[in-house]
Amino acid sequence: MVDDGRLAAILERWAGRRVLCIGDLMLDRYVYGRAERMSPEAPIPVLAVERETLTLGGVGNVARNLAALGGQTRLVAILGDDAAAEDVRSVLGREPAIEARLVAVPGRPTTVKTRYIAGVQQLLRADREDTTAVSPETEDKLIDIALDALEGSGAVLLSDYAKGTLGTRLIAAVVARARAAGIPVVADPKGLDFTRYRGVTVLKPNARELAAATGQACASDADAEAAARAALKLAEAEALLVTRSERGMTLVEAKGAAIQLKTRAREVYDVSGAGDTALAAFGLALAAGATRAEAAGLANAAAGIVVGKVGTAVVYPDDLAHALASETLAPLEAKIMGLGPTLDKIAHWRARGLKVGFTNGCFDLIHPGHVSLLAQARGACDRLIVGLNTDASVRRLKGEGRPVNTEVARAIVLASLATVDLVVHFDEDTPMHLLEAIRPDLLVKGADYTIDRVVGADLVTSYGGTVLLADLKAGHSTTGTLAKIGRKGTSS
Repeated sequence: MVDDGRLAAILERWAGRRVLCIGDLMLDRYVYGRAERMSPEAPIPVLAVERETLTLGGVGNVARNLAALGGQTRLVAILGDDAAAEDVRSVLGREPAIEARLVAVPGRPTTVKTRYIAGVQQLLRADREDTTAVSPETEDKLIDIALDALEGSGAVLLSDYAKGTLGTRLIAAVVARARAAGIPVVADPKGLDFTRYRGVTVLKPNARELAAATGQACASDADAEAAARAALKLAEAEALLVTRSERGMTLVEAKGAAIQLKTRAREVYDVSGAGDTALAAFGLALAAGATRAEAAGLANAAAGIVVGKVGTAVVYPDDLAHALASETLAPLEAKIMGLGPTLDKIAHWRARGLKVGFTNGCFDLIHPGHVSLLAQARGACDRLIVGLNTDASVRRLKGEGRPVNTEVARAIVLASLATVDLVVHFDEDTPMHLLEAIRPDLLVKGADYTIDRVVGADLVTSYGGTVLLADLKAGHSTTGTLAKIGRKGTSS
């Protein structure tokens, strides 16, 4: 088994590695609203639509995860020539780490999956797609583009959703060129015929797919290994990584022993896209020079994180770093996040109808005044986020000699408080950019402020949020405490 220290070292060196992704590109459309009455026309709920979001699905979700993890991605796929294709291009335009090389196919619809959600309950999914194989002419274009995109890539990921993009000629051409160049190819297969992926470096099915393709059970560790070895012969692959939901993963080498990886998931909210996240982490690790066992360890950790998020979410390096941290501090460090993971967490909270509060400060030496303010803030919302000044920010505001405690130490102390749900650092003099991104329902500061002096008050009230001025406990301040310490030091 690979220890977490070695995995953390790989995480540090994989930033900027290029991975080529080829496969079925989709647009995931989420329609959110309230369902408070039944339709008079049929026994179905009426959804009062409140908002819609668009994200990349299929191989696009693999590419999104690669970008979030710090990799550079070349994406080769097809699109239709419809309005949904323009939506895909618009979403891709917001992903600078994804270099899309797309083939437009006239007359073919872009694959769109639309999910209608009331609160946290999905009511319906509507799919618009054409699953027939692309024409030989389109496949020729894909082959030319894929082989060109292969140059400079550290790994190739084939994401097959059986929507017609990955034909046998395309797979064979990419595998042959990659093998000649010593570039690993990982295939996430679909369907019963694993011989289509002959020659790939690693095959990555889930347990259900593996059982269907081999006709063998995958319930126990021994079952999974036996089925994997049968699949390896079919695909003539070097290794197989099977994802097994709550049972974790099993890595089987054609010329070696099997490795069992237990799931790292602490709580499961949504398994959507977990396979894409695992594929992205596995491929990026291989591109960074990791062994297959090390790459599987990182893929397992990433999958364990993403199932704790809502929808087809992504995983960030901070997420993985926290997951790989020591067991002693892991529960606390899990509450200390960068802005990206914080926004994902907020989306999950809001999907559950929770009120999000925000306060900020240096919190250099935690005293009863801080504790009281945080308790009042948490009492007025369901989840409280604390914006914490970095060391550089504190130094600019308070002068040399401050802070007394580092930003890491201050964050861990805050995270240990039951009233604090998340801590996110900011390096500026004010937390305005955090407020603009988070858009809290509640903004809290001490009563020594007036509303007109609270940074972000105008913003929060402009969209219907509220500002709370919390009562202060007299006689407590970090500056006063340091002054007392200084006087005592002088007298002694």
